[in-house]
Amino acid sequence: MTTELEQLRIDTVDLAIGMFVCGLDRPWEDTQFPLQGVEVRTDDDVRALRELCKFVYIDRRRELPFGRRRLLTLARSDRRETRFQRVATYMDKVSVQEEMPRAREALQATSELLDRIYGDIASGRDLSVEYVEQVVRPLVASVLRSSDAFLFLEGLRRHDNYTYSHAISCGALAAAFGRHLGLPEDTILSLATGGLLMDIGKTRLPEQLLRQPGPLREREVELVRTHVAHGLDIVRSGGINDPDVLDVVRTHHERYDGSGHPERLVGNAIPMAGRMLAIIDSYDAMCSVRSHRKAVSRHQALQQIYRARDTLYQAELVEQFQVCLGVYPTGSRVELNTGEVAVVMEQNQVRRLRPTLLVISTPDKQPLEKFRVLDLLNQTGIGDRVEIQRAVAIDEYDIDTAGFLTAA
Repeated sequence: MTTELEQLRIDTVDLAIGMFVCGLDRPWEDTQFPLQGVEVRTDDDVRALRELCKFVYIDRRRELPFGRRRLLTLARSDRRETRFQRVATYMDKVSVQEEMPRAREALQATSELLDRIYGDIASGRDLSVEYVEQVVRPLVASVLRSSDAFLFLEGLRRHDNYTYSHAISCGALAAAFGRHLGLPEDTILSLATGGLLMDIGKTRLPEQLLRQPGPLREREVELVRTHVAHGLDIVRSGGINDPDVLDVVRTHHERYDGSGHPERLVGNAIPMAGRMLAIIDSYDAMCSVRSHRKAVSRHQALQQIYRARDTLYQAELVEQFQVCLGVYPTGSRVELNTGEVAVVMEQNQVRRLRPTLLVISTPDKQPLEKFRVLDLLNQTGIGDRVEIQRAVAIDEYDIDTAGFLTAA
């Protein structure tokens, strides 16, 4: 009988009862586990390994009988999700200030072309792959050059149309999240495309239904949920067959505990792209002004997402999303201990509570005639140290920042 190992590296989030762990991401001697390996027989075994390790190696020849079906499923999933393995560590190539002109151009082009795309679909025309490419590539290129510039400018826009604004925000956040995870550039392009198009099926729903204030009745909820099927039909009819884009459109409303729709998928049966965009979709919806719900601050939205980790969303992805965005995400509004209101312009990767800000109001909340940049880490000549006092929602103070987008 052969004892040859058939090793497979897996993240511990994929660990399941029935597997045989033959290697860790650290020396066995530094753990309580026996050197000869671990048979994963109970939930306690799974929890102990997850607490200690980010990834482990399993021996597929030595799985326990009740674990065989899970291993076969994982092997298929592992082959499919290889494009979600870290391949790079992206670094900012330019500063936010240097990237600003190109980010402005990308944001303007994205807004105009997305309006055209949604208009075409609403008029019964097919989705234009050419337009989609023209939207996605400049957006992703900007995010890869600078992790903050596009998200900062996107946060300054007027968000009069939720559908378009949500699409742009989700596309940009998907690109930023993919960059943070070190994914291949073509995968990041797919994720951003999925973020831009995942709600395109709503163009086939009655406008008054989407703008209806107050809670929807059960029949109306079911009608809104049909946008997933409509979206898949629109994307496929337009000639987009990218599996990650289709996964996003199909599964961005699925939830990790099986409570989502339309298929009630559970855990890693939801494709990685869908798990990522579920977090992004919920986060941006929470901090956007809606006809039926008040916005919360981006900081509060992150907290709500975190509280739902391992129920609605995969915990490891939630934690990485938080690291990606920071305590006060780029583009969010904050109130300072001086009473002034500011927009987070650039993260400080070492001191996350001290980002660079664009101050937009006086202490009594009146708009400044000329906005000014304030680096909370390097404060000189301004008297008492300025600190962030709290995060604020986009509509808490009526201060128009859109003019900054056209500034030189």
